[in-house]
Amino acid sequence: MEDPYNRCDWGAKTPLTIEYHDERWCKPVHEEQELFAMLSLEIMSSGLSWSLILDKETGMRQAFDQFNPEVVATYDQPKIDELLKNSSIIRNTMKVNAIVQNAKAFLAIVQEIGSFDAYIWSFSDYQPIVHHATKLKDISAQSKLSETISKDFKKRGFRFVGPVIVYSYLQSIGIYNDHLEGCPWKYTHGQNRK
Repeated sequence: MEDPYNRCDWGAKTPLTIEYHDERWCKPVHEEQELFAMLSLEIMSSGLSWSLILDKETGMRQAFDQFNPEVVATYDQPKIDELLKNSSIIRNTMKVNAIVQNAKAFLAIVQEIGSFDAYIWSFSDYQPIVHHATKLKDISAQSKLSETISKDFKKRGFRFVGPVIVYSYLQSIGIYNDHLEGCPWKYTHGQNRK
């Protein structure tokens, strides 16, 4: 697909990737529920294409009560079994169980610090980190920061949060701005996203 707007290579593949690239990717997120939602979607994406996740995103948000961490933290085994029969989500037992456990760990951070937003953004001194890659292959899959956050997540009881998933998460919530140099969306994402 020819892209007259010179987006990042991956962002012009389908209408869903165009919308995600243009409206959401690398744009700062500070709303608590959306921070949890994006972490959950990144976990679901492990080993799969992001296009598949975008394709299933609406169904997953519905199935997981819009990823409200207070609700997801209460899921019991019958609810998990019900989710694993739902074809609108990625039906992976380890990922579903991780999301439920992560809701509990997320709420523990909120209880301790006051907000998950304050916790996660403190790792970057509350500012986006802008990288300057010119080609997709130059973007790392992980970093020292994603390794640090991954270790802290695991210490706090989060699951399925290796440094590669955490790196993608940092992109999805705008801590990392990995739009390629020359992409028109690189410097239009300073505003907060809910």
